[in-house]
Amino acid sequence: MTTNASSDTVAPSAEPATEWPLWEVFVRSKAGLDHKHCGSLHAADDRMAIQLARDVYTRRQEGTSVWVVRSDQIVASDPGEKGMYFDPAQDKVYRHPTFYALPDAVNHM
Repeated sequence: MTTNASSDTVAPSAEPATEWPLWEVFVRSKAGLDHKHCGSLHAADDRMAIQLARDVYTRRQEGTSVWVVRSDQIVASDPGEKGMYFDPAQDKVYRHPTFYALPDAVNHM
């Protein structure tokens, strides 16, 4: 911060404020289940991120495992290119079980 010579007020400095990196938090509620994204937080390093995630997202002992991942390390697909990733491949008929009947015992598929 710099002080203005004409008054006693403090003017903001031109230096950018440094901010801790953003971390994404994933919590597993029970053994055998998958981790679910539950939020984000800012922390200086991985150790601090784990501690803060534990304090913020598992206060009532609702988790068995916590993962933290720096947001800038996550790689995601482009929503504009969803067809390439998610449209079914019509030329691969083996991926579509339309040529045989499922038994009645297998009703959840």
